[in-house]
Amino acid sequence: MLRRITVLAVFAAVAHLAAQQDFQWHGQLTSGQTLEIKGINGDVHAGPSSTTDAAVTAVKTSRTGNPADVRIIVVPHGGGVTICAVYPDVPGEEPNRCEPGPSSHSHTKNNDTSVRFDVQVPVGVTFVGRTVNGSVDGESLNGDAQGHTVNGSVRLSTTGTAEGNTVNGSLTLTMGRADWRQGAKFSTVNGGITLHLPSFVNADVRASTLNGTIESDFPITVTGRMDRRHVEGTIGGGGQPLTLSTVNGSVKLLKEQ
Repeated sequence: MLRRITVLAVFAAVAHLAAQQDFQWHGQLTSGQTLEIKGINGDVHAGPSSTTDAAVTAVKTSRTGNPADVRIIVVPHGGGVTICAVYPDVPGEEPNRCEPGPSSHSHTKNNDTSVRFDVQVPVGVTFVGRTVNGSVDGESLNGDAQGHTVNGSVRLSTTGTAEGNTVNGSLTLTMGRADWRQGAKFSTVNGGITLHLPSFVNADVRASTLNGTIESDFPITVTGRMDRRHVEGTIGGGGQPLTLSTVNGSVKLLKEQ
């Protein structure tokens, strides 16, 4: 029994040490700038900042690897700041790097480190959360917001516009505005799409699902195909494109109360 207790204590100590590989960053961002987070393994969670400063905390954990091998890189730029979890380079492949936007290069190999980001976003600052294996959550934000992942769900609520996509997971987005700059596209494969939109929306809608249904609180003027799995039409005066697609899940356009 004593040996078992000792072994459990050792495992607990290792897990505690792994969880202490923390990263903290604070900085000032102005309205209109972007705070972008990029991970690979791990969740990204964002909430409103109680001050004019942005704040980011990252906690690294691993069962078999060394969390210290994963670097957290901060890249300031004219449009704001991008913060990435950068894993060790893979021999024979292009070095991993952190860059603004979707073009960063980062691969993992034999490294099971998970990085959880917790983010505080000031009023008017755009939040962009990207990961591969994990969820992206943003609650009670006060600016435009985006969530992108592959294996995980995206849940965002904001007074601004919201965008999101995944492959294996659902999209649930609540927004105070729906005047996307270049329209919006929401897509997943295994999961539903639920948009809570303001009561006044103008959009050219294309929605599709294979195994699910389409539901809308907004009257849709049909301009193309319309059945229980496909809708092409306009909401309000039309104009900006709004595309929603899933394979296994339903699509819902709901009026925000």
